[in-house]
Amino acid sequence: MEDTRFPRNGREGLLYGGTIAAITAYLMALLNMSRSLGGFRTEYLVGILPTFVVVWIIVMLLMSLIVGRVSEHVQSRYLAPDDSANCRIVFSIVVCVLCMSTMMTAIGPVVGSVMSGDPSMDGVLAWPENWPSNFCAAFLIELALAQPAARALMVRLHSGASTA
Repeated sequence: MEDTRFPRNGREGLLYGGTIAAITAYLMALLNMSRSLGGFRTEYLVGILPTFVVVWIIVMLLMSLIVGRVSEHVQSRYLAPDDSANCRIVFSIVVCVLCMSTMMTAIGPVVGSVMSGDPSMDGVLAWPENWPSNFCAAFLIELALAQPAARALMVRLHSGASTA
């Protein structure tokens, strides 16, 4: 029986990855904006959108060009062919979040400061302080929201495709 939770082709892979990246990038941008400005305000929900779009594009590029390949390589080294899909999901989340949070904790603040019209490297300098909480937040977002949403989208897409 084929697992309908995962993409079957490149177009579905783009939708799957784009969904995960969109949810995670939006919530992480919102979290970091709130943290850097001293707390959450409802106007940030819309105010973050221009920065989110740029961050989402960067995340998609990093995922396609670097992080996805690193994850596949690490999985091929440490997972056995008969390991379960759930094992592969959790392993992939850990590797991808580790790589992406490491890079985006430096890149995100630069993008945010440029988009706000006040370019600064302060966020990069604060990387050691910000990365642990960014990793934890991104890991929880991926595990509890982004990955389940993307898998649910695939199941829905595949159930609609099989009945058509």
